[in-house]
Amino acid sequence: MDYGKFRYQTGRKAREVKAKSHVTETKSVQVKIGTGDHDQQLKAKRAAEWLEEGHRVKVDLFLWGRYKYMEEGFLKERLERFLKIIPAEYKLADPIKKGPKGYTTTIERVPGSKAASKPVVKAAVVEKVAPVSDGKVKSKKKSLEDILEGGMR
Repeated sequence: MDYGKFRYQTGRKAREVKAKSHVTETKSVQVKIGTGDHDQQLKAKRAAEWLEEGHRVKVDLFLWGRYKYMEEGFLKERLERFLKIIPAEYKLADPIKKGPKGYTTTIERVPGSKAASKPVVKAAVVEKVAPVSDGKVKSKKKSLEDILEGGMR
């Protein structure tokens, strides 16, 4: 066999293998106690995009100062509330645990799922308009907590 032909074939096989391989990274999303509802929606959407690409996502609830000494149940619930609004199907790769800078967990895509199957909560505040008996229009606002717990009613 010709040595030049051999080198060409091995190089071609190596290029094919490299083209078919997909490197997964661990992307990171950082949420703080004071992060607004709209910002959380944007971060959840970005995390869903990364999950659909096949990456793992590390979600951090960053705590600083006096926030580090708040009640543990409240802080975990805050992180779980953010995880609920991610509009993609995922599983927890690591359980929620306390680190030096706050609480953290890692999520990854469920194998075999490609499209988003969780419903997307569109807005942080949904405004309903209800007529009042004297003909005036009155608005009722729902917070994100009400939407997640009670549904869109």
